[in-house]
Amino acid sequence: MESKTMEKLPVAQAIEVRNLTKRFGRFTAVDDLSFSVGTGEAVALWGANGAGKTTAVRCLLNLFPYEGEILINGLDVRRQSKEVRRQIGFVPQELSFHDDMSVAETLIFYARLKKVPDGYDFSPLLEQVRLTAHVDKRVGELSGGLKQRLALAAALLSDPPILVLDEPTASLDIRSREEFLLLLRSLKRDGKTMIFSSHHLDEVTALADRVLLLEGGRLVVDSPPDQLERQLGWETTLHLYLPEAGIDPALETLEGLGMPVSRNGRGVRVHVAPGAKGKVLNALQKAGIEVDDFSVE
Repeated sequence: MESKTMEKLPVAQAIEVRNLTKRFGRFTAVDDLSFSVGTGEAVALWGANGAGKTTAVRCLLNLFPYEGEILINGLDVRRQSKEVRRQIGFVPQELSFHDDMSVAETLIFYARLKKVPDGYDFSPLLEQVRLTAHVDKRVGELSGGLKQRLALAAALLSDPPILVLDEPTASLDIRSREEFLLLLRSLKRDGKTMIFSSHHLDEVTALADRVLLLEGGRLVVDSPPDQLERQLGWETTLHLYLPEAGIDPALETLEGLGMPVSRNGRGVRVHVAPGAKGKVLNALQKAGIEVDDFSVE
């Protein structure tokens, strides 16, 4: 019998950005940027303030004129803008709700703007973003985290396949940020494609399948989160806190592995290559050396 080799089909591209350039007078905010986002993938635009993240997002939404080409599910953002808008749900950094409207009234208002059919049942959406208990509250009474959930609900009204988020947790406290990231991870599991801008590294590594590091409007790194440290050439310092009896054996064990290690107060300090923190802890565990605690610098 003749065997046939099955070729792996390429992932469909939900977003394709080709040679995107955006200038404001003599200032180039985005400089010849090209990347793609596969269907169901979460991609982070990461970088410092002024790196070009928000400008790139606004070009994706056709809010700025630009040079280059952007395709959303095969549709040209400039020439087919109406069709493209149906493909995208947008969560902005700065929210502009009416404080005197209730959560329910706000969703009805946005549903009309998005031409959602009359009779739409908001209950599943409210449950999904955990706003059911707040449906009758005025927007002005909501915390920052609840307002951001409301923005996410508005973005999801027409069930778009793609979510675009601009610094979605920039104004949230740590707890609200964690809760919002849980919602986004749930949506990702459900198959939503996401592209989001952020300057929080922990947020990027928690959600993204790929990280695009922008500097001065240019793409300098395109990497999975677990390879980001290696791509950037970062070195990590691991501070290990040990019982007194375990310090000398730990020094001997880690030196034997060729790691730069030194005594540090009630423990040891070891410099490790990117992605090698687990190797240190595993080596000490195999040697029977107890680690009370550790910190990363």
